[in-house]
Amino acid sequence: MSSGPGRLQFAVGVPNVGPFGEPLLLTRLAVAAEESGWDGFFIWDHLLYSDQRWPVADPTVVTAAVAALTSRVRFGVLVNLLARRRVGKVARETVTLDRLSAGRLILGAGLGSVAEEFTSFGEPASPRERASRLDESLAALAALWRGEPVTFAGEHVTITDVTMLPPPVQQPRIPVWCGGRWPSQAPFRRAARWDGVMPTHAGYRLGETMPPSELAAILRYLSGYRADLAGPFAVALEGRTDGSARDRGGQRVAPYREVGLTWWVEALGWWRGTPGQAMTRIRQGPPRLA
Repeated sequence: MSSGPGRLQFAVGVPNVGPFGEPLLLTRLAVAAEESGWDGFFIWDHLLYSDQRWPVADPTVVTAAVAALTSRVRFGVLVNLLARRRVGKVARETVTLDRLSAGRLILGAGLGSVAEEFTSFGEPASPRERASRLDESLAALAALWRGEPVTFAGEHVTITDVTMLPPPVQQPRIPVWCGGRWPSQAPFRRAARWDGVMPTHAGYRLGETMPPSELAAILRYLSGYRADLAGPFAVALEGRTDGSARDRGGQRVAPYREVGLTWWVEALGWWRGTPGQAMTRIRQGPPRLA
């Protein structure tokens, strides 16, 4: 475990569906986040949503626009559903995004929560198969990012003598953060093998923030599979602050940093209000610690 709290960074997290499923809106929010002092901007990955009357914006296209319109913030999709993507295409997209942004991309990875995004297009949706495809895809991506010859023979992913150039700007690789829904443990064993974790909790609904004690319990479990959670390992959590003077002073987020949080992701979406209200909260700035 970390020997003590480190620097806490702050990001905006928004959905890519419903009232937030408009690409121009998402890019405006990203630009506002950079202008207002946030350190990152993250969006969801959905191809469909539970209510298919809702609009959906493609997250890869949106992040490409974010890369071009900003110069400082880290960005990415939290989390990509790699089990329904072709790994060769993802390798090209991620390296292109990383080079376009001078090394600001973060790759989030997880299983997803809407089975219809798979079954509606003839893809298998069982959690076990999605997990297997995810693990193979991550291993194949890491190999392809090295810019060396790759031959990979998995159950779901096959690569035969492929060299992909150029490599990403970030070395030894683009950071990979894995999502998981506690108390399910397998996603956190996966995260321990990579560069970061973004936990949610089955006991807390959309818009609710798990308390620091729950985050501490997750990190204790993680430390059994990764002895050192300090340094380059990221711990990101979606939460809610209201932009008040108290929250801007960091009092709400300080207890999370004490247990090991490195990225506070201000979760903004329809459950909190309109896109206009989300813009207002972004313009108020992050809840930095005094």
